[in-house]
Amino acid sequence: MHRTPAAGPPGPSPAAPRTGTATAPARHPRALEPVTAILIVLLSVLGALIGIVLITSLGVSPNTAVIGALVAMLVGRIPVGALVKMRSLHRQNLVQSAISGSTFAAANSLMTPIAVPFALGRTDLVWPMLGGATIGLAVDSWVLYRVFDSKLLPATNAWPAGIAAAETIKAGDSGGKKAVVLGASAVVGLLGALMKIPTSAAGVAFLGNVWALLMFGIGLLVAQYAPTVLDVNLSAEYVPHGLMIGAGLVALAQAGMLMRNRGGNKQQAVAANADAADDGTPELTVGSTRLRRGLLEGVVLFTAGAVVVAITGGLIGGMSVPGLIGWVLLAGAAALVHQLIVGLAAMHSGWFPAFAVTLIVLIVGLFLDIPTVPLALLVGYTASTGPAFADLGYDFKAGWLLRRDAVPWQPYEMAGRREQYIAQVLGFAVALGVVALAWHAFFTDGKVPPVSKVYVTTITSGLDPHTMTTLLLWAIPGALIQLIGGSSRQLGVLLATGLLVATANAGWMVLGALAVRYAYTRWRRRGVRTAEERIRRDEQSDNDMSLVGAGLIAGSSLNDISKLTKAF
Repeated sequence: MHRTPAAGPPGPSPAAPRTGTATAPARHPRALEPVTAILIVLLSVLGALIGIVLITSLGVSPNTAVIGALVAMLVGRIPVGALVKMRSLHRQNLVQSAISGSTFAAANSLMTPIAVPFALGRTDLVWPMLGGATIGLAVDSWVLYRVFDSKLLPATNAWPAGIAAAETIKAGDSGGKKAVVLGASAVVGLLGALMKIPTSAAGVAFLGNVWALLMFGIGLLVAQYAPTVLDVNLSAEYVPHGLMIGAGLVALAQAGMLMRNRGGNKQQAVAANADAADDGTPELTVGSTRLRRGLLEGVVLFTAGAVVVAITGGLIGGMSVPGLIGWVLLAGAAALVHQLIVGLAAMHSGWFPAFAVTLIVLIVGLFLDIPTVPLALLVGYTASTGPAFADLGYDFKAGWLLRRDAVPWQPYEMAGRREQYIAQVLGFAVALGVVALAWHAFFTDGKVPPVSKVYVTTITSGLDPHTMTTLLLWAIPGALIQLIGGSSRQLGVLLATGLLVATANAGWMVLGALAVRYAYTRWRRRGVRTAEERIRRDEQSDNDMSLVGAGLIAGSSLNDISKLTKAF
């Protein structure tokens, strides 16, 4: 079986990648190597088509990362010349990064935004919106590349879909007991999903932050039973949206606190990046300086993108100068806020409430009395951010897990992350080409993403006078819960996410899996007498649970792909 030359003996837990400097690692495989690049392009076309078909017919966008990993594994088993190179775990990681990126880019970041002006009857604005959405997608991924593995978005956090992809690749390479456990869990996940049981929710609960997921599960249960027990549809009353506004504002303030340069005991976290870590935490590859720069770059680039949308969308001349300046500033800020809230929710729970957060921006726009066309462009531009940000985080997490035994670790990790980014950009380019060619045929055939129709309906129907009062009222408890939980747990954001997602029975799956996780950890601790032994047993327990959770998520993802038959 193939082993990368950079991989050493089994390393430490994911929370502590090795940082030895005994040997120089081999160069990380490049995304633009002929065999890898060709496979990336072909699978990115497939991913983009899958994303477009499912988002326009069923309103969902599947995670195709596991599919990409499986295809890359199969290609690597073909004993023909250069194809054998695909047995490399890191090349498989590049391929799965690209196909998942192209899927989310085509479905969420491009097709959904351009459907907003189309559904509004302004087909002349589709191309300008596509240009704006492309800018939003590009900035979205760039910011994540700059700030991944910082205090705000650490690699040690869950990023559940990333763990599923990494465990799938590792199990396919090593075989044995891990492959059996992963395969059995995937079968359970697939069968459960086929029976409409949200098995992916249980998988996430085996992987993420316990406190964050506890709030997520509570939110899911409250959303499920409030209509029958309390006779209240919380979503229709905009209660979850109000909670998300309050929690989101506090989350942004907490992110600002993490951007501060604390000074003092500064040391390098990455040899190749002089500014990568300056806060004394060598397990992070991005310090407060680069985090601050990355987010500020996002503000500037998103605002510049809003200017492009305003010019190409014909807003100049149709709005007053103060109104136009306000629109540009609001669009730039909304894009950054949207990506951060979606990214934080995805990091902890594996679910991202992109639709709901965009709806919040829409409601704010209605409250500010923004005219119909500028509001539609604002909504489309905002919707283009977030999903690619979260997906790239999943893929970076997968690569981080696959590379963590390299010696020395940091240079290899940074090189691999750069190649993953290049692979995803290539996938994005393919997705843009597919959407540019396909949107007219899909839309004129009546296949418009359902969420885009909801946005347009909300824009044309206007704002209920009581809605803003409800939002402001419920923003208070959302802010307090987020403040109590702190930036590491994101309790307010996850509670609001659960209320907004509102998937039937998902709450029971999350809380049940958390109970199983707790019981299994306690069982593994039996007979422990020392703190060191307890830590070791807990790490083993987490590794076992991660493998099962990854399998459940992988199986559920396979079910998402199977929905293609229903779509066709």
